Amino acid sequence: MTGTELSSFKELSGIKSRTPTLAIFSRRSILNVAMLLRDSEVARQVRTYLLDTEYAARTQPVDNFVHSSAADLDDRIDGRITHILGKTVVPMLNALIETSGEQRRDLISARADIHRVQRKLAQHEQRLHRLERTREQRPLAGVMASIDAMNWREFEQHIAGLLRRDGCTGVEIHGGSGDRGADITAYTADGRRLVVQCKNFAPYRSVWSGEMQKFVGTKMLHGADVAVYVATCPFSREALDIAEQVGVTAVHRGLLEAWSAGAKLQILR
Repeated sequence: MTGTELSSFKELSGIKSRTPTLAIFSRRSILNVAMLLRDSEVARQVRTYLLDTEYAARTQPVDNFVHSSAADLDDRIDGRITHILGKTVVPMLNALIETSGEQRRDLISARADIHRVQRKLAQHEQRLHRLERTREQRPLAGVMASIDAMNWREFEQHIAGLLRRDGCTGVEIHGGSGDRGADITAYTADGRRLVVQCKNFAPYRSVWSGEMQKFVGTKMLHGADVAVYVATCPFSREALDIAEQVGVTAVHRGLLEAWSAGAKLQILR
């Protein structure tokens, strides 16, 4: 109902509301809705009101005269039920409809977000498959083939051997839990304290800025004069920028290959 019809209904029923429209439901319709929305607290209250009201109206004694017909009695009962519905159930049903609408909008928005994430995951998975297929089709050769076959302990031992080869002393491997972020510590040939982080990652992975930031904290924690981050993969642009700003030597895959093949790191010369 809208307009004049709604105004007249409000006046007759005593409903005080500024709503521009009003839908009228039978008791059966309201109960059907309340039965369907099982997870709603408002719907549960609607069901309780309806059932209790119906039971009370049918069982409590009413003023009745001998000459009152069954139709008159039903009219009185229906009037009582209608009054209770107008005062209690209708406002609750309106609140239920509004709440259901908000929940529906939230669910639609959440579904759209999930679809976007699924599309991104699918794209990422396709890219990962392409990289893995490329890696399988292009056989690794020489030094890097042997390094990629190492586990993390063997890789740390390999880097420690390169440090000793290049004149470092006091080389210690601390890999594993409790290393406080330093896989290897040592002293350069000219006596500077050295700390090394070793990451034996897949070639298609990258060292991200967050990982580099953690190592910066490790450098400060160990009071290192020289910090070297060695990885079997590339570094992201952001990670390289951080390394340059704080004086960390980032040894990427290509530089690691040259170092392993006999070249000496600039920072160790």
